[in-house]
Amino acid sequence: MEEKEYFDSYEEGLMQDMLKLCTSFGKLDGTLLSSEDIDAKWKEFAPEYMVEAVKQINSYPEFTIGCAGYIGAAVAKWWDTDWGRYHNSKFSSLLGPRGFDDIDDHIVKEILGYELDSTEAGVLAKILLSCSQVAMNKIRHEHIEAQTTKSFHILARTLRVMFRIGASLMLFSEGYRFQKI
Repeated sequence: MEEKEYFDSYEEGLMQDMLKLCTSFGKLDGTLLSSEDIDAKWKEFAPEYMVEAVKQINSYPEFTIGCAGYIGAAVAKWWDTDWGRYHNSKFSSLLGPRGFDDIDDHIVKEILGYELDSTEAGVLAKILLSCSQVAMNKIRHEHIEAQTTKSFHILARTLRVMFRIGASLMLFSEGYRFQKI
């Protein structure tokens, strides 16, 4: 299998695993909700996020992977609320007072509008943690040597899936659904 095919297959498998998990929680319906606008924002944010992720992944793997989901949720919220206003937002607007260390809390409170101790915040945290654990298990089963080009690409693909899952979760919670016409 060619390298690109391998990474594409890994990414698709991880996406399907996460869709099944989120659907089992009743927070998705088996389909990824997405938008080209939202996906384009990941392409913009990914380089800055990867700088932080590479530094944090060994010490805080679930947090690092999960935060990509929070970013997806934030971008989907902006898209749903007022894309004209938020489409030029910079990565730095996602960071909390402690930078990357409290990005999740900042997004939950300041962008999503949930109290940190709310049911909504707790459910989102549980789902993103569960998705992060699915990702970690899949990465472990790939038996990839740490600190290699291959491990970097797997991390990048994993974070993109988490971003897209986070966005889909937010869109679903805001009432978006695919319907047959």
